[in-house]
Amino acid sequence: MAPAQMHDGQVATSTDLVRRLLSTQLPHLADLPVRPVEESGTDHALYRLGLDLVVRLPIIDWAAEQAESDQRWLPVLAPQVNLAIPVPVAVGRPGDGYPWPWSVVPWIGGTTPDGTNLDLASAATDLAQFVRSLHAVPGEGGPVKSGTARGVPVHRLDAGVRPLIEELRGEIDASAVTRVWDEAMAAARWDSPLVWIHGDIAPGNLIVRDRRLVAVIDFGGLGLGDPAPDLAPAWNLLDDRSRAIFRADVGYDDAAWARAGDRSPDALRWLYQHDPAALDPASI
Repeated sequence: MAPAQMHDGQVATSTDLVRRLLSTQLPHLADLPVRPVEESGTDHALYRLGLDLVVRLPIIDWAAEQAESDQRWLPVLAPQVNLAIPVPVAVGRPGDGYPWPWSVVPWIGGTTPDGTNLDLASAATDLAQFVRSLHAVPGEGGPVKSGTARGVPVHRLDAGVRPLIEELRGEIDASAVTRVWDEAMAAARWDSPLVWIHGDIAPGNLIVRDRRLVAVIDFGGLGLGDPAPDLAPAWNLLDDRSRAIFRADVGYDDAAWARAGDRSPDALRWLYQHDPAALDPASI
């Protein structure tokens, strides 16, 4: 069994491929049982390796550098944050017909938030601490966000976002989205040193156990940029009460919240579903 096809140009993976890669590159792990994870990510195929590990194989070219980024930076960040993050225990190289670096990381047991299994007030406090701690880690030498990735100066995205809004007029509340976008454009720009951002703190990248957050996973959006994208849990996870806790605890000013779209969570949810990274860079 292999993960489902999600992208044109996706690289095929299988349990047999994982076994071959392990046998030739990490033979000390090759005797462990391998089985696919049914809910793999959008850009990685995941395979459980024994009870305590998971193999992550990029399946599309834009994720090809994540294994080496994780290997370089997650050991630096992990001691500084309050929630577990998946620091690689090994990184493999291309081979056996597979084209990119891949990784073996700890399996962090639990589930993703589903609306019923998480205490939102405690989650707001824990996520605010995670964001503050991550953003406080010195960024010297880290990769700077570029192009249309989350964390670049938001005004760079204006020429690409407005046509998207008009394209979906009638399917979305275009007036609400435009109003939020206008406020983001008018907000003061981030003029302090760039900070480490996760870039995709969303329910699918959070692990819950016993109604508490225990981990943040998938650092494919990691880099140095404007902190505003990491305020996303305010609208993609939290309710009114816990959102207020998160906002008070995380500590950013009104301009950061305007760039993050705090005035209308539903409108910004649309903007983040239509990832600026998918915009035509030539139009930015």
